[in-house]
Amino acid sequence: MTAFDEIKLTQMAKRAGCAAKHPPGYLLPLLGLLPALTDPNVLVGSATADDAAVYKLSDELALVLTTDFFTPIVDHPYDFGAVAAANALSDVYAMGGRPLAALNLVGFPEDLLPPAVLGEILRGAAAKAQEAGIDIVGGHTIKTDEPIFGLAVVGTVHPQKVLTNAGAQPGDRLILTKPIGIGIITTAAKGGEDKLGAIREAIAVMSTLNRQAAEVITEMGAHAVTDVTGFGLLGHLRNMTAASQVSAEIWLARVPVLAAAWDYVRAGVAPGGTHANWRFLADWVTYAADIDKEEQLVLADAQTSGGLLVAVAADQADAMLSALHQAGVTAAQMVGRITNTSEPGHINVSRG
Repeated sequence: MTAFDEIKLTQMAKRAGCAAKHPPGYLLPLLGLLPALTDPNVLVGSATADDAAVYKLSDELALVLTTDFFTPIVDHPYDFGAVAAANALSDVYAMGGRPLAALNLVGFPEDLLPPAVLGEILRGAAAKAQEAGIDIVGGHTIKTDEPIFGLAVVGTVHPQKVLTNAGAQPGDRLILTKPIGIGIITTAAKGGEDKLGAIREAIAVMSTLNRQAAEVITEMGAHAVTDVTGFGLLGHLRNMTAASQVSAEIWLARVPVLAAAWDYVRAGVAPGGTHANWRFLADWVTYAADIDKEEQLVLADAQTSGGLLVAVAADQADAMLSALHQAGVTAAQMVGRITNTSEPGHINVSRG
């Protein structure tokens, strides 16, 4: 036991992790107010609500630019730093890129917590960055009422090998590389209701880099990719289908879910961000009659440092799934398919 085991960071935050994000129903209308981008070197901007921006430097090189930060999703400072770093790095992997360097983004309540706590957060992030093969080269701090931490990450990608959320095609299969249910479990832990002790499994999932998954996906070819974070599985799939002008079907029975999430959601535990996602999705998702409210909430659950959602050609899907399993991405499952373009952005959910 260490001095940091007494720290309960989640008790200092009103909202935890990516569940603190503004929901898509709030953000998407605001994006429509932004001026159109005119720089021809911007290969990916904000128009399709993708995971990162991509800026072309030459015919052989483009930069991947992203930032992500949030309030504590876990209690231990080191874990908080590691999870936040893995979450920010995921945006680069989702674009088919390779992380190059990162900067710390810090908000810290110096009157409430000793400096050693911030040091431990930074140490967790640095270790995760080193695992990704990069350094954190600087950053910025401000005084805040709640702890806030994340990274601004720069990566590189070949301009012709960028993976976006806008290339899904009818007939594609959908592969998800990590289980969902993280928001529900972390909310249970924050409220002292994690009777199954599931938070350790959730931390292991959140702190796992999407590096191995991205390497397989990039090598084998994918039509579209996004990482699953605060908007939940269905919310990020909605963005993919809308950007690609296609529809989709999700098979609930195939979706990997952390087991404890089912117990907790049926006991009434789910973060506010998950409920906000569910309300937004009412205009986009049709559920089969046998999919109940709790199951819908799991599919809309606000994830932090979730997996990659991949649209891949049907004749390549089994091979990609096998390669992911061989690379150690053992939770990966085929969870649905891309369908016709009659209702762009629409998703049907069946039992499967």
